[in-house]
Amino acid sequence: MLNVKCSSCGINIETQKNWVEFDCPSCKKTKIIRCERCRKIVNSYECESCKFIGP
Repeated sequence: MLNVKCSSCGINIETQKNWVEFDCPSCKKTKIIRCERCRKIVNSYECESCKFIGP
């Protein structure tokens, strides 16, 4: 894994614990990566492909 960043805050998640990766719930084309902090505070993210915004 090289330079993988949280889709919400942009932090490098390589050294983070409890992060998640999933397909965009709307288009299923882009991987969304969320760090533990952004998940806890329900920070929003935007899909690069379809511009879907969600937590």
